[in-house]
Amino acid sequence: MRNRFRMSLVLVFLTAACGRGSAPPSPTAPIPPTPPPPSPTASLAPPTPTPAATPILPSPTPPAAFQPRVEVVATGLEVPWALAFAPDGRIFFTERPGRIRVIEGGRLRPEPVATLPVAATGEGGLMGLALDPNFAQNGYLYVMYTYRSGNALRNRISRLTLRGQTAGEEVVLIENIPGASIHDGGRLAFGPDGKLYATTGDAAQRDLAQRLDSLAGKILRLNPDGSVPADNPFPGSYVYSYGHRNPQGLAWHPTTGQLYSTEHGPSGEMGLCCRDELNLIRPGANYGWPVVTAAPGDPRFVDPILHSGDATWAPAGMDFVTGERLAPWRGHLFFGALRGQHLHHVVLGSDGRTVVFHKELFRGEFGRIREVKMGPDGALYFTTSNRDGRGQPRPGDDRILRIVPGP
Repeated sequence: MRNRFRMSLVLVFLTAACGRGSAPPSPTAPIPPTPPPPSPTASLAPPTPTPAATPILPSPTPPAAFQPRVEVVATGLEVPWALAFAPDGRIFFTERPGRIRVIEGGRLRPEPVATLPVAATGEGGLMGLALDPNFAQNGYLYVMYTYRSGNALRNRISRLTLRGQTAGEEVVLIENIPGASIHDGGRLAFGPDGKLYATTGDAAQRDLAQRLDSLAGKILRLNPDGSVPADNPFPGSYVYSYGHRNPQGLAWHPTTGQLYSTEHGPSGEMGLCCRDELNLIRPGANYGWPVVTAAPGDPRFVDPILHSGDATWAPAGMDFVTGERLAPWRGHLFFGALRGQHLHHVVLGSDGRTVVFHKELFRGEFGRIREVKMGPDGALYFTTSNRDGRGQPRPGDDRILRIVPGP
C-alpha cells in the first residue's frame, strides 16, 4: 500500500492571468553542418552494452521512513514544461504555448518575460529551458521550441538575453532539427562540464534515430555559443548518443557525474507497446531504437537500466535529490510520469547501473506529472501537465508543486 502524502492547502505563490507580449524577431542563423553517415566500423562498434535489464519489482517499503508533504507553488498555468532556478531565487519556467514566465519574491508575474512564435501543435511548442551557468553575469536563457518551416515542423535551440523584465535578442544556435506533432524530445540542461545538452525525438520518423547524419532521436551536446565541442564522440557532430525514440529527461548523478535520461517506449509502432526506459548515457552509444526495445541484450546496443515492461509510464523530467532538507532521499532519482500519473522514485546501487529499489508515488493524485527539478531551497519541484490535451484538468491546473519535509 503506497504512502499517503498530506498536501498543504496554503498557496505559496499567487497566480495571475497569463499575459502575452512579443519577443524580438529571430535572426536567421545557418545550421552547422551535420556529419556524413558513419563508417561501418563506427556504427557497429558501440561501447560495451550494459547487462540485460528486466522490469524490477518495487520493494514493499521505502529504503528510509519519510513522510513529506506537497505544497502548491503556482496554479492556473498552461502546460508548464520546464523549470529553471536563478541564483537570486527567481523561478523561470516555460509554458508550451510559447511563454517564458517567472516567479519572483513569492509571486507569479502577470506578464511573461518573453513570448516566442512557436508552433504549439500536439506535443510541440515551447519546451526546454536552461539558464547559463553564468546567468547572474550574462542573463542568458536557452530554450528549445517547435516552429514552422513551410509546411513542415522543425525544432530549434536558441539563446535569449534577459534585460530587466524582458528576454529577447534571440540567437539561434541550432535549427532544422526534425519536428512533428509527436516525439519532439525537448529537454535542455547544462552538464557539470559546462556543456549544453538537448534531447530530440525521432519526429515520428523512427529510422532517423539510427542515422548519424540526422539530429532526430538523439541526445545532443554543444558549447554555450552553439559550436560543436572538440571532444564530442563523433567529430564535427552535435550527436552525443543515438538510437532514441523520444527522450524527455536529463539528470547527472550528484556524486559520480554520470548522465541519465528517461525515454518513451513504443505506442503502437511495429505492433509494440510500452517499454519506457531509464538509461545510463554513454558518449557515442547506440540505444537501439527502432531496431530493439526494452533490454534484449543485443551486443550492438546499450540496454536500459530500468524499463516499464508492459506498463506505460511516459517518463518526462527527472532529477536527483541533493542537500539536507530531504536527507532521507538524498542521492535518489525521481522522474515524472505523464500517462502513468505518478512520480517515480528510484534508488541506484553503487555502480550507478543497478536499480535496487523503485516505487510509484502520488499515483493519480496530481494527474500527469512532467517536469521534476531540485530547487535551491532543498525542495523537490514538479509540474502537472493536465491541460496538454491528454489529461483531465482539475481545479487550479496546471500547477507547480514542491515536496518538503512533513508533517
